[in-house]
Amino acid sequence: MLKVVAVLAAALGICLGAQAQTYPGKPITLVVPFAPGGTVNLMGRLLATRMTEVLGQPVIVENKPGAGGSIGASFVAKAAPDGYTLLLATMGQQSIQPLLSKTLPYDPAKDFAPVALFSTVPNVLAVSTGTPARNIAELVAYAKENPDKLNMASAGIGSVNHLTGELFMFRSGARFSHVPYRGAGPATADLLSGQVQVLFANLPNVLPYIKAGQVRVLGIASDKRSPAIPDVPTFAEAGVKRAEVESWYGVMAPAGTSPQVIRKLQDTIIGIAGEKAMIAHLADQGALPFPGTSADLARLSNEETARWTEIIRGADIQVN
Repeated sequence: MLKVVAVLAAALGICLGAQAQTYPGKPITLVVPFAPGGTVNLMGRLLATRMTEVLGQPVIVENKPGAGGSIGASFVAKAAPDGYTLLLATMGQQSIQPLLSKTLPYDPAKDFAPVALFSTVPNVLAVSTGTPARNIAELVAYAKENPDKLNMASAGIGSVNHLTGELFMFRSGARFSHVPYRGAGPATADLLSGQVQVLFANLPNVLPYIKAGQVRVLGIASDKRSPAIPDVPTFAEAGVKRAEVESWYGVMAPAGTSPQVIRKLQDTIIGIAGEKAMIAHLADQGALPFPGTSADLARLSNEETARWTEIIRGADIQVN
């Protein structure tokens, strides 16, 4: 009996090794759980384009927006664990959504295999040009005197920019009226038109409009200023302490994906994040490389879950 088990284990090892050597043998789908036009989509397409070149198979981006990223995440969680359906993972659906929804259709701790970290971007506070505030102090004062008069857009309930806004309100005492969208692209479009006045956005999503003077950026939710907008103060410098939020992007696979396939994808993504051309390209978008292993991604997800648990309870954000 022991000999049979040993033979089966050896055969399985040979099979898995062969799979890793031949993977990928067909196109890969990278699910982006938000609409086109936002930073998540931008990061996904940057990564997919280079993965296509490195792996020698098309890596096709498929947008599946809705429910703060949980629709796309749920789709990947239920996909075959063969390495051909991957998720462009964010802090939102891995660490925030599970704290806000009692009916989440996936378990981030059980339904995914972490692959690798790719990049990070700071979040900024952007306002429409018609908003009666030229800096954070003026915005906070106006929002306190006129609670809920200013509309705050987000990419959806529980998205990172929604929670960044909630954290800002909690720390500053300002009150905005939350208007959720199905992605950062539509939210930004209404900021540009003046339909909404406030957006806590990933910097790459609004950087072109900042440069064109179509929106004003009042502060950055980071512990340091961004080289892309060096004149913009951090929230702390502007008087709002302990409101830093850096968005990160990585890749997850369905749970049960073979370690050999995970390792090949991990090494590919880490290699891409370290390329000089990619570093320069990310910098042009206001982003930074953030390469990390499968273990690094798992650890970061857990740390963010603990952090946002405290913030959500402190801000009294209601669970659906």
